[in-house]
Amino acid sequence: MTSETESPARRRGIGRYVLALVPLLVFAGFAAIAGKMLYDQDVNGLDISAIPSALIGEKAPSLALPPLDGSNTPALTDAAFAGKLTLVNVFASWCVPCRQEHPILKDLAKDERLTIVGINYKDRNDNALRFLGELGNPYDAIGVDPNGKAAIDWGVYGIPESYLVGPDGTILYKKVGPFDERSLTQDLLPAIEKAAAGA
Repeated sequence: MTSETESPARRRGIGRYVLALVPLLVFAGFAAIAGKMLYDQDVNGLDISAIPSALIGEKAPSLALPPLDGSNTPALTDAAFAGKLTLVNVFASWCVPCRQEHPILKDLAKDERLTIVGINYKDRNDNALRFLGELGNPYDAIGVDPNGKAAIDWGVYGIPESYLVGPDGTILYKKVGPFDERSLTQDLLPAIEKAAAGA
C-alpha cells in the first residue's frame, strides 16, 4: 500500500524536475545559436553587421543639412563633397560604438584621396561639440539631423553607419556598426583603392 502511494508522488516529483529543466534547455538552445553566430563572425570571417543596402550602386540621396553650431565646420550639402570620393559617417555623442571607431576616422582623415563628412544623428548640439572637442574632428563637413529624416533617406539601420560615395555620387560601399581593424583593412580600404583607381 505504501509503494502505491509513493508511485504517484514520485511521478509528480519527476514531472516537476522535467518542467524545471525546460527553461534551462530553451536557454541552452539560444546560447548555442548565439555562439554559432559569433563563431561564424569571428572564425569564418562572416560580418553579420554588413547588412546589404538597396542603395549600393545607386545615386546617394541629396543632403542639405544645417551646420553643427560652434564646430567651425561647414554645413553638409551635396556641394560639400561633389566630385570627391567621400565617406559619409552617421554619428552621435551618445553612441558608444561611435567613440570606438573615432580613432579610425581620424586616421582616415589623413588620406588625401578621401573626404569625410558627418551626419550628426538625433544629438544635442552641446553634446556633439563636447564629443568632437574630446576626440577630435575628422569631418570636412557636418550636417545636423535632429529628427533623423536624412538618416531615413539614406536607409540607416543604426549608428554608427558609413557609406563610401564615389566622385559621381554613386554609393559604393556601406558599413553598419563601427569600423575596426578587420573591416578597415578587408573592406573599406580595398573599396577606396578600387574607387581611386577607377577615378
